[in-house]
Amino acid sequence: MNKTSAPMERIQALDAIEKDIITCLQAAGAAFSELSKENKSSVKQAETQTNQFFKTLNSVESKLTEQINYLTQVSTGQPHEGSGYASQKVLQMAWHRLEHVRSRVMELDRISRINKERMNQSQERMNQAPPPPGPKQ
Repeated sequence: MNKTSAPMERIQALDAIEKDIITCLQAAGAAFSELSKENKSSVKQAETQTNQFFKTLNSVESKLTEQINYLTQVSTGQPHEGSGYASQKVLQMAWHRLEHVRSRVMELDRISRINKERMNQSQERMNQAPPPPGPKQ
C-alpha cells in the first residue's frame, strides 16, 4: 500500500461509517414514526426498525473502534507523515454523532415502553368493561 492510498482508504472507511450512522438515524426515525401510530402492526414495524438500528449501531461501533485502534498505532509507533487534525476531527464528529444516536435510542426505548403500557392498559380496560346490554324482551 503506498503512502497516498492508505489515508484515502481510511477516509473512505470513515465515509462508510458516516453513511451507517445516517442509516441508524433513519431507522430510529422510522421506529419513532411507527410508534406514533396506534395499531399493533406499527409496534411490530417499530421493533423491526429498532433491531435494524441496533445491528447498524453495532457495526458502526466496531468500525469506529477499528479506526481508533489504527490511529493509536499510527500515532505511537510511526514517524509523523503530516497533519492528522482532519482525521481526528472527522473521528471526533463521528463519536459525537454516535453519542447522539445512543441518546435518541434511549428516548425511543422509553417511548416504546410507555406506548406498550398504554396499549396494555387499554386492553385491560376493554376486557374489564361490562358487556353492552342485550335487546329487551
